[in-house]
Amino acid sequence: MLATLVRLLGAQLRCFTLIFDGRRDLDNMHSLQIGLWIVVVLVVLALLFDFMNGFHDAANSIATVVSTGVLKPHQAVAFAAFFNVVALFVFQLKVATTIGKGTIDPGIVDHYVVFGALIGAIAWNLITWYYGIPSSSSHALIGGLVGAGVAKAGTGALVWSGVGKTLVFILLSPLLGFLLGSLLMVAVSWMFFHSTPRRVDRWFRRLQLVSASLYSLGHGGNDAQKTMGIIWMLLIAAGVSASSDPIPLWVILSCYLAMGLGTMFGGWRIVKTMGQKITKLKPVGGFCAETGGALTLFLATIFGIPVSTTHTITGAIVGVGSTTRARNVRWGVAGSIVWAWVLTIPCSALMAALAWWLGTLVL
Repeated sequence: MLATLVRLLGAQLRCFTLIFDGRRDLDNMHSLQIGLWIVVVLVVLALLFDFMNGFHDAANSIATVVSTGVLKPHQAVAFAAFFNVVALFVFQLKVATTIGKGTIDPGIVDHYVVFGALIGAIAWNLITWYYGIPSSSSHALIGGLVGAGVAKAGTGALVWSGVGKTLVFILLSPLLGFLLGSLLMVAVSWMFFHSTPRRVDRWFRRLQLVSASLYSLGHGGNDAQKTMGIIWMLLIAAGVSASSDPIPLWVILSCYLAMGLGTMFGGWRIVKTMGQKITKLKPVGGFCAETGGALTLFLATIFGIPVSTTHTITGAIVGVGSTTRARNVRWGVAGSIVWAWVLTIPCSALMAALAWWLGTLVL
C-alpha cells in the first residue's frame, strides 16, 4: 500500500514537473518571439534611417553637378545612387566597426539603446531637412548613440577614444575639404591659365562627371557603414551574432541598397543651399570641390573614421569660392550651417535620451 502511494506521488510530481517545464518553455518561446519582433522592428527602423541618410545627404553628392548644369536633377540622383551602391565593392568595413564597437561600450547596448539612438537621429534629420539646413546625418547618429548610452549607463558607457576621434574630425573634415578644394582650384587655374573660358568649361563639364562619381563613392562608403554598425550592434546584443563574427552579408547589402534608394529620392530642399547659396559654382569649381571632398572621404573611410559628408563638401565649396574672392562666399549662410553642425550632436543626444526613456516604457 505504501509503495503504491509512493509511486502515485512520484507520478503526480512528474506531471507537475512536466506541466511547469511546458509553461516555462512557452514563456521562453513567447519571450523569444517578442525579442525577434523587436529586432525586426529595429532593423527596419535602422534601414529607414539609412534611407533618410541617403535622402538627406543626396544634396551633398549632387548639388554641385546640378547647380553647374552638368546634369539634370533626375540624372544626377540616379548617377549618385549608383556609385553609393558600388562603394560596397571598394571599401573595407572599418567605419562600421568604429560605430559598432568604438562609440559606446557594447556591453550596455540593448534594444532600448538602439531604439533611442535611431529615433534621436531620425528626429534631428527630419527637423533639419524641413528647414533646409545641411546638417550631418552621421553626427546625428553618433549623438543619438551617445545620448542613449549616457541615459542608460552614464558617461562611463562612452568609448572616449572613438568619440574623441569623431569630435576631432568635426573640425578636420571641413578644414581638409577646404584645403584640398582651394589647392585644387589654384592648381587648375595655373594649368589652364592660357586657355579660353569656353574651353575650360567644356573640359570640366566632362571631368565633373568623374569627380561627382568619386564623391558619391566616398559618400556611400562612409555613410552606409554607420547603419551597418548599428544593426551589427543590435544583432550582438540580441544574441543573433557573436562579437567575433563578421557583419552578415544581408546587413551589408540592405544598408547599401537603402542608402542608394534614399539618394534616388533626393533631398531637394537642401540642394539649393549647398549648390548656390554658399557660393556660385562653375563646372571647374564643382570639379575641384567634389574632388577635394572625395579625397577627404576616401582617407577617412580607409582609417575607419566616421566623418560628415556634409561638413566635408561644404568646406570644399567654401574653399573653392574663397580662391577668387573671399566676398564671393556668403559667410552668413556658411555661418548658419556651422551653427547647425555645433548643435547636431547635443540636440540629437537629448532627443535620443528622451526616446530611450520612452522606449523603456513601450517596448
